[in-house]
Amino acid sequence: MLGPDPEQMGLIKNMCWGNLREELVLPYPEISAEETARCDQLLAELDDYLKNEHPHHEIDVKQEIPQWVVERLFSLGVMGMIIPEEYSGGGFSITSYNRVLERIGYSCGSTAVMVSAHQSIGCGAIKLFGTNEQKEQYLPQMSKGMVSAFCLSEPNVGCDAGGQETRCEISEDGEHYILNGEKKWATSGALSGLLTVMCKQAIADPKTGKVKDRVTALICHPDMAGVEVFSRNRSKCGIRGTWQARIRFTNVKVPRENLLHKEGRGLNVALTCLNYGRCTLSAGMVGAAQAAYEQATKWAQYRHQFDRPLAEFDQVQSKIATMAAYCYALDAMLYMTTGIVDRGDADIMLETAICKVFCSDIGWRVTDEAMQIMGGEGYMTENVVERLWRDSRINMVVEGANEVMHTFIFAYGSKQLVEYLLGVKGKPFSHPITALRIAAELYLGIKRKAPQFTKLHPLLEKHGKDLAIAIRDISHAIKMCCKRHAEGLITNQMMQMRLSWSIIWAHAMACSLSKMEKSIRDGLDGALLERDRTLLNHICEIGMDRIRANIRALTDNHDDSMRKAAAVGLQYASSLPNSDFVMPESTPDENAQGKGRAPDQTYIEQFGKGSSVLGTANTKT
Repeated sequence: MLGPDPEQMGLIKNMCWGNLREELVLPYPEISAEETARCDQLLAELDDYLKNEHPHHEIDVKQEIPQWVVERLFSLGVMGMIIPEEYSGGGFSITSYNRVLERIGYSCGSTAVMVSAHQSIGCGAIKLFGTNEQKEQYLPQMSKGMVSAFCLSEPNVGCDAGGQETRCEISEDGEHYILNGEKKWATSGALSGLLTVMCKQAIADPKTGKVKDRVTALICHPDMAGVEVFSRNRSKCGIRGTWQARIRFTNVKVPRENLLHKEGRGLNVALTCLNYGRCTLSAGMVGAAQAAYEQATKWAQYRHQFDRPLAEFDQVQSKIATMAAYCYALDAMLYMTTGIVDRGDADIMLETAICKVFCSDIGWRVTDEAMQIMGGEGYMTENVVERLWRDSRINMVVEGANEVMHTFIFAYGSKQLVEYLLGVKGKPFSHPITALRIAAELYLGIKRKAPQFTKLHPLLEKHGKDLAIAIRDISHAIKMCCKRHAEGLITNQMMQMRLSWSIIWAHAMACSLSKMEKSIRDGLDGALLERDRTLLNHICEIGMDRIRANIRALTDNHDDSMRKAAAVGLQYASSLPNSDFVMPESTPDENAQGKGRAPDQTYIEQFGKGSSVLGTANTKT
């Protein structure tokens, strides 16, 4: 075979090729009955706590999660769910863990983020990459009471995880790493007893001897000399109860045994942990979307205007239908993704990235529609929707901004297909039959045969055929974009975004079909079956419409006028004095560095400095 074997590629990469690996999407993933029962019991206890004790509004207003709440979550077993039982944890699967995160997200976005940061990227790093000694030392503590933080972002490092400026070097005696640099946005950093720190290290290639900078992960503690939490938190729009620290490392001596994984392999640690973090971010968003949908729909039933309920108006019904269908698809994609992680699929980066983009974007749209349905009351602080709305917006920014994720989904998903096409183009006479088939598709518009579902229930046959055709058309569109734009496609983010959204919606349909197939197989019938089929029908109609629209926009768009208008907008911005506007704290542009307006923080709460773990924290002001 020319090119990679389809069996070696995941579900999404195969879609880019126009293939369907049905065994990766059907049947819908499940966890054991024993674990389901254990998780159900934990959820029952958690639900009772969240309904009757959890201080949702206090956390939002006072911008802090009380210590007793953190301790309660530890005692419930929530904070150690993914830690193996041999290290005093719950030993739960990623699916069970995300069920709990969804329930927390339904009630309190701040708490969901705090729990996720501790486990997904804090505990997760030690669990996945720690030595036996590191696991024995840290995991029991992280399960029972010690909060952890993941230090990746920096003043100049956001989505570019490989651009670390924090550095480490081996000490003269060879016993320590000497760590210097600064970290930003470290969730719970001021509350944590363990800090996983990403840093650059100069490493010699063992084969060539050439020295290159690589990312290394180190385990640090707040009591190490030279570790300074100089900002515990900043006031925010949403998830106000979470604290994001700024931490400075000055000549910190980190013992060599605190190396996590291998030297130069820290980026692998970070990206792997982000796969888990993207699931739990999605779970919190799924819970928030469900809460917003339920509240807004109840409101629409009983809020009367013009002598009838809002729910009787077509535009409101459109919002309710969309929210209901979105929530079905959000749930389907979340637990398809966690199932993929739990079963140990080798290539999951695309699936977790898609889950993050879809859940953050579509989930926030649900909260936005809920806000519109509730009108002025939705905007009031005492009503839950405005907090869900504020808490949800950040999800499109963190764990990889969605704009960056779209480029990644396109590039990583289609990379092997593009290399395959270039290989045939470079040596057409070496593969004449393949070259003729591709030429027929690219120049005569003769599309390849659509893949087929063979395991779907007959009730789902129509949607299965529609999705198969969409998969074929997406693959054809990728090939045509390669022909049309050639190397220009590498930097054309508008085309990448449209292809990415097409792939995302195809995946959303596949997840929804799989979830529905499982429901039928499990005996769902009557009114409940009709309800779910109705939602499935609507999400598939929406999905097909979005796929067609994005493919159509690959050739029928206003990108040229957009770029000209953007140039005019940027020219106007350049005419404005930098001194009137907030500037990035660090920029390579000397015309802007240090010349912007300092934000007025007179009436903005300040959170002081120092580590709560060490008892050195200043009081909030």
